[in-house]
Amino acid sequence: MKIEQIYTGCIAQAAYYLESNGEAAIFDPLREVQPYIDKATKDNATIKYIFETHFHADFVSGHLDLSQKTGAQIIYGPTAAPAFKATIATDGQEFKLGNYTIKAIHTPGHTLESTCYLLLNETGKIHAVITGDTLFIGDVGRPDLAQSLSSDLTQELLASYLYDSLRNKIMVLPDDVIVYPSHGAGSSCGKNLSKETTDTLGNQKKINYALRADMTRDEFIDELLDGLGSPPAYFPQNVLMNSQGYQSLDTVLANGSKALTPAELEAIATTTDALILDVRHENDFIEQHIPGSIFIGLNGGFAPWVGALIMDVKQPLLLITPEGKEAETVTRLARVGFDNTLGYLDGGIEAWKAAGFETDSIQSVSPEAFAEAFNEDTLVVDSRKPGEFDGGHVVNAINIPLDFVNEQLAEVPKDKEFYIHCAGGYRSVIMISILKARGYHNMINVEKGFGGIKGTSIGTTTSQATSL
Repeated sequence: MKIEQIYTGCIAQAAYYLESNGEAAIFDPLREVQPYIDKATKDNATIKYIFETHFHADFVSGHLDLSQKTGAQIIYGPTAAPAFKATIATDGQEFKLGNYTIKAIHTPGHTLESTCYLLLNETGKIHAVITGDTLFIGDVGRPDLAQSLSSDLTQELLASYLYDSLRNKIMVLPDDVIVYPSHGAGSSCGKNLSKETTDTLGNQKKINYALRADMTRDEFIDELLDGLGSPPAYFPQNVLMNSQGYQSLDTVLANGSKALTPAELEAIATTTDALILDVRHENDFIEQHIPGSIFIGLNGGFAPWVGALIMDVKQPLLLITPEGKEAETVTRLARVGFDNTLGYLDGGIEAWKAAGFETDSIQSVSPEAFAEAFNEDTLVVDSRKPGEFDGGHVVNAINIPLDFVNEQLAEVPKDKEFYIHCAGGYRSVIMISILKARGYHNMINVEKGFGGIKGTSIGTTTSQATSL
């Protein structure tokens, strides 16, 4: 028997490949499915099942494409009602895979249809449990993502369901069972996920706050909901795509991989509502970029930031990419449901300039130059998250987290030059690009962010985040 965790760091997501005696199953596959097919081919195995733990909100699963390409059966847990052909398992239903048995256990709470899958070896011993978003390493799934499906659902009610699911279905399992969750640190599906992506259940019972044996229902609900921020705007749209269907990734790639001349890209950008998305390194964007374009670089948390800031998965996109990264960019956008890519600029910024079109740039200074210019009247915007800001920030800085720049646009200084920084230099350039596209041109980027600033003579402090 082989079980392999396939972890994709940029969206903090884990899919699983299980193979036994010539039969294979994929759990929560990514949108690009060829790697799973290749694994099965290498093992001389047939992909028999595609198991989904729930209707995912933070990424678009590859279940439909994988089923279409392999004939594999799609499996969901109880109460799921997809708009396509699938097997809806009953609680406790078993599925044979070679010498292994996969047992579905219904664990509502994160969502109503959330289901974990027990992996039993040939002797019937439980080897592992694939927990989806029900149980993470160090955390559990947030209980507010299914509220939009019914006016009768509240996050308190879903949290209560999750309390029962964990205690009646998960915590009763043997301590040596291996926990395989769907996400790790960086995912918005929980609030405090560990960087570790697997553990034993016994150890989780010791260190995971949500699995304390003496925890009451009310204590669980209170702790689970405490500090739970709003989910990203694209989450409900991904749920609909996963439950209702979507176009094939092959089609998305074909549409998005069209090479456009500078004149063609300019014409589309000026006659439609298409957004120019520049995914190069932030230093390249600082040096020169197309006026009005938005920067979200491939080298950072690309897909989640696209979803959080562009928000509408139907938004038409025109790409400025590093050479050879066109297909990768389209694929990574499609992972979070952004399927409406219209093409990319052939030849990049150099071709744009050669065609006679204007470019823009960002004023950017080193941490040392920032420290030299800094005085008590200097206006500084810190684009990090409130928790980062609380842990240390430049004296008198204003905290406007990148996540909420669209909502807090009115708080951005308009009539005075200001400096802007993040932790390392990625998020501040994203924010500057958004502000420039909205007509703000009075800001200076601080390179290397707070990490660089801490090495200078500027004083820093800790406090609760403040805004204008």
